[in-house]
Amino acid sequence: MAGVELIGRKVEDKNMSTELQAAPRAAEVRRKTKETDIRVGLTLDGSGRSRVASGVAFLDHMLELFARHGLFDLEVECRGDLEIDDHHSVEDIAICLGQAFAQALGDKAGVTRYGASLVPMDEALCRAVVDLSGRFYLVYEVETKRQMIGNFSVELAEHFWRSFAEAARCNLHLDCLRGRNTHHILEGTFKAAARALRQACERDPRVVGVPSTKGIL
Repeated sequence: MAGVELIGRKVEDKNMSTELQAAPRAAEVRRKTKETDIRVGLTLDGSGRSRVASGVAFLDHMLELFARHGLFDLEVECRGDLEIDDHHSVEDIAICLGQAFAQALGDKAGVTRYGASLVPMDEALCRAVVDLSGRFYLVYEVETKRQMIGNFSVELAEHFWRSFAEAARCNLHLDCLRGRNTHHILEGTFKAAARALRQACERDPRVVGVPSTKGIL
């Protein structure tokens, strides 16, 4: 009887694992304030398709390549107070994107949890390491020289990732190991972050439940 029970348990666990693998992981987040009106749609297990209209051209470019290299399907629509500056739009998009990740991941059962990536971009070499720990922490060691790229304030790149990591409740380390061109450096960090997140979000068929001794992430 014990053997029959064990076999039954294995079949049940396999069925549960199959259901988890098949379940779509997607989210839509809307945020409307006096400063911005935003909608973000995210599918984790996508093909890298994107449709982004943030009002900040360089951020559009970064989010498009973020989706492409993370194989996320991403839609971003933002109407913000750009007549003031780009701060509110960049910050609130990051918040919505982080919330979308958190919602799409759910209880994180079966995920890899950790991800790391090194990405070269011409002379720049960027590294991203992520832990979907449920605890927010950002380490951002990225030095740049330019203040603006188009209508994008370069100092907001760090603020974007801080807002994202806090909303996604993850531990994120971003480093530029070397680099001179600001465009290359920021593009490298977005690509590295995308690939690290893709790895961390991937389902691992060997993981049963939540990958933590705490039993929760």
